[in-house]
Amino acid sequence: MTAQRTWTGRWVAERAGVGLVGSDHLPDLVGLALRENRKRAHLLVSTVLGKHVPQRPSVVHGAGLDLGLRVRALLGAEAAARAVVLGYAETATALGHSVADVLDAPCLHSTRRPVPGVRPLGGFAEEHSHATAHLLLPADPRLLAGDGPLVLVDDELSTGTTVLNTIRELHARHPRSHYVLVALVDLRTEADRHRLADFAAELGVRLDLVATASGAVRLPGDILDRAERLIADVGPAPELPPAATPAPLVRVPLDWPTALPDGGRHGFTPADRARLDAALPRLAGQLADALGGGLGGSLGGGLGDGDGGGGGLVGELPDRILVLGFEELMYAPLRLAGALADRLGGDRVRYSTTTRSPVLAVDDPGYAIRTRLAFPAHDDPQDDAPRERYAYNVAPGADPDRRFGAVVLVVDDVADTAALAEGERALLTQLRQVTDRVVLAVLPSYRPEAPVHPSLPFPEPSAFPEPLAFPEPLAFPQPLAFPQPLRGPGFSSYRPDEVAWLLKDLSGVPLEAPTEEREEAVQHGGAHYAESLPVEYRPSPEYQELYHQALRASARRMAVAVGTVAETLLRERGRGLVLASLARAGTPVGILVRRWLAFAHGFDAPHYAVSIVRGRGLDPVALRYLAAHHHASGVVFVDGWTGKGAITRELAAALAGTSFDPGLAVLADPGRCVRTYGTRDDFLIPSACLNSTVSGLVSRTVLRGDLIGPDDFHGAKHYTELADGDVSAAFLDTVAGHFAAVRDEVALAAGRLATDPDRTPDWAGWAAVERIAAEYGIGSVNLVKPGVGETTRVLLRRVPWRVLARRGAGADLDHVRLLAAQRGVPVEEVDDLPYTCVGLIHPRYSRGATGASGTAVVGEA
Repeated sequence: MTAQRTWTGRWVAERAGVGLVGSDHLPDLVGLALRENRKRAHLLVSTVLGKHVPQRPSVVHGAGLDLGLRVRALLGAEAAARAVVLGYAETATALGHSVADVLDAPCLHSTRRPVPGVRPLGGFAEEHSHATAHLLLPADPRLLAGDGPLVLVDDELSTGTTVLNTIRELHARHPRSHYVLVALVDLRTEADRHRLADFAAELGVRLDLVATASGAVRLPGDILDRAERLIADVGPAPELPPAATPAPLVRVPLDWPTALPDGGRHGFTPADRARLDAALPRLAGQLADALGGGLGGSLGGGLGDGDGGGGGLVGELPDRILVLGFEELMYAPLRLAGALADRLGGDRVRYSTTTRSPVLAVDDPGYAIRTRLAFPAHDDPQDDAPRERYAYNVAPGADPDRRFGAVVLVVDDVADTAALAEGERALLTQLRQVTDRVVLAVLPSYRPEAPVHPSLPFPEPSAFPEPLAFPEPLAFPQPLAFPQPLRGPGFSSYRPDEVAWLLKDLSGVPLEAPTEEREEAVQHGGAHYAESLPVEYRPSPEYQELYHQALRASARRMAVAVGTVAETLLRERGRGLVLASLARAGTPVGILVRRWLAFAHGFDAPHYAVSIVRGRGLDPVALRYLAAHHHASGVVFVDGWTGKGAITRELAAALAGTSFDPGLAVLADPGRCVRTYGTRDDFLIPSACLNSTVSGLVSRTVLRGDLIGPDDFHGAKHYTELADGDVSAAFLDTVAGHFAAVRDEVALAAGRLATDPDRTPDWAGWAAVERIAAEYGIGSVNLVKPGVGETTRVLLRRVPWRVLARRGAGADLDHVRLLAAQRGVPVEEVDDLPYTCVGLIHPRYSRGATGASGTAVVGEA
C-alpha cells in the first residue's frame, strides 16, 4: 500500500473489526464498505474494476488485460485459440471481456435481465448476492458447447460456490476437460480451496486459478450485528441540495455500428471485437463534440429544459469527466471511456458504472463509498414497482476536488425510459445537480435474431430445441438442515394433510401498513411490495353475501376446471406428481387439485405452498427443499389464474436452467400464457373475492432482509384473530361437493385439452395490457391488472384509479361494482375488452393525488 494515501478500508476495519490479510498489494486493489444485505455485511470495493470507484479507463481495462496475458501463458497458443470466456454479472462483465480481448476469444456474460424472445440456456445461483439468479442467454447455444478450455472470470472469489454452481451446471450439458478460474482477488479459505479441488477431482477435470492477489478477510463472529448498528448510527445518505441551475443535458446520437452487440449478454465474437475497435475513434469524436457543446440536441420534452446548447461550456472541456456505465453494460462504456481519454489527452477521464447493490455511504477518506445517489430502476418492466439502483462516488460530497465537470451516461435503449429522467429522484435529475454538463449516450440493446412472433414476450416453444435433461437431484448447494414446513392448525386453518407451507412464521411481527401508505412507498421506489403487508380487508355483510352468491353460482364451473387440470397433470406427469402451489392464491387451488386426485384416483399427491415475489423470484430455499425431497421432473407449480402473465414470466426466469418444468398450471388462463388450464375464459374464481379468510387465514408472503435470512423460507403470517370470519374450509367443501356430478364433464374437457392444437400460449393478454396502458397514458404495464381476480385484488389491496368492464358483463362483476363503489372508483363500460374487466392502479399515486382518505380521484392520466 502506498504511503501517500489513506487505505479506503480503514473506517470499516476500525469500527467493525474486519481484517484484510494477504498479498502486499491487496490493499491497493480493494477497500471496504458495509452493505445493506443480511447475507453478507461487508463489501470488498475494488479500486480497479470500474464499478463503485471511478478509475482511469486504462487502469480498468489494463487489469483485465494483465489477467488475460497470464491466462494465455497458462494455456499456450493452441489451447488459447479454442478457449471461451464467461464473465459474471454484474460486476465482472467488462473484466471478462478484457480477458477475452487478449485471447481474442468469444465471450459471454451471465445476466439478471430476462430478454423476451431468448430462451435461457441455463442458470445458476450466487448465494451471497443481493440478487442471486444468473441466466445464460447466448444467441447461439453452440457458444458453450465446444471442448476447449472454459475461462470463468469474476472480480472476487470469496467461497468459490458461484463458480462451482456454474461448472456443475454447464458440465452436465457439455463436458470438457479444462476450466480456468480468473479473479482480481482470491479470498477463499483453505476449506473452500479443498472443496473446489475435490469437486474437480470428482468430475475428472483440470481446474486452474489465475488471480491478481490472494488473501483472506477476517470477520468477527457478530459482524452482521455490528454492521447493522453502524448503518443505523450513520443513517441515510443526506439529500442532494438543489442546484441553483441544473446542468445542461445533451443527448448524443452515437453512430453505433449496425447489429454490433453492446456487450456479451448474448455473446461477443472476435469479429464483433474488430468492428468495435474500428468504430471507437469515430464514437469518441462524437462524445468529445458533445462535451464541448458542438454536437447533440437538447433533450426536449422537459428533460433538457431547452438548454442543451451548453451555456458557458461551449468549446470548453472540463478537467474531470466521468463516463458512467449502466449495471451489466460495462464493457462498451469502458471502451468508449478509453477512446475518449486517448482523444482528449491529459488525465481527464474516469470510468465507473451504476449498480443494484445497496451499500452504506460514509464521506470519509478511509471508507471506499464516499457518496451515493439512489434512484428508481429504469429498465425493469417486470417489477410491480421500481426497485432502487445506485451510483457511488459520483457526487463530490464534502470535497470539491472530487467534483466531475461533466458526466457521460451510457445506457442501452431498454433503459432509456421516462423513469431515467422524470422525477426528483431520477438518475438524470440527480446527475444534473452534481456536475456542470450531462451527456446521454444510448446504445441499441442487441437483440438476437430468433423465430419469434414480434408481439410475443416469450418465444414460441416450437422455435427452439427441447432443453437438455439435468441430472437428479438438482444441483443446488444443500444446507446442512432445512427449516421444517409449517402445517395447520398451528399455521393456517387447513388440515395438516392438505398442504405443507414452505414458509417462515412471522405471525408475531407487525408488518401491516395502510394501503395508501404502502402504495406511495412502492410507487416512489422506497419499498418493495413484499416488504410489508396490507391491512386485511374485513368484508361488510353486504360484500360477504355477494361472495356467497358468487360461490354458489360458480362452484360447479370451478369444479370442472379443477378436474380438468388434475386429469391433465396426472396424464402428463404420472403418479410421481408433486403439487407446489404459489402462496397464497394458488394454495386453495392446489388443495382442490389434490382432493380431485384422491376422489377420482385414490391418489394422495404431496402438496406444498411456496412463495414467489414479483421482481425477486421464487423462494430459493423452498426450491432447494423440493429438489432435495422429490424428483424435480414431477413438481408442477399451481396458481389460480393468469392476468397478463407476469408471474408466469417470473416463474420461468426463476426456473431457467434447472430440472424443474417452468410450466404453470391454472384454473383460468384469460391471458393465454400457459399450456395447462381448466379454461381460458375470464370467469370469477370466488376465492379472489377475499383475502386470508378464504386462504387458510394466511397472509401474503413477505421477503425482507432483516426478517428472512439466507437459509430461511420466505415469510408469512397466520391471522388467528380472523377465525370467526374464516370460510376457507367451506369454500373447499363447496367446490369439492360438485366433483361427483361433473366427473363425466371433466373427462370430456380433459380429453379435448389433450388433443387441442391451440394450447400453445400466444400471450394475447399481454398485448391487450400494453394497448390499454397506451390508451390511458399509463407508463407501466404493472399498473394494469387484467381479469376478474386481479381487478378484485386491486380494489382490496392497492390504490385503484378506475375499473374497465366489458360492456354487458353480468353478475360476475357484482362484487367488483360493490368494491368500486366503496372505494369511490369509477367503473367504465368499454367494448372490445378481451377480459371481463381490468383494474387500473392509480398511475401517479401520492396521498395528495388521492385525498387524505385514500379514495381515488378521477382525473386526467
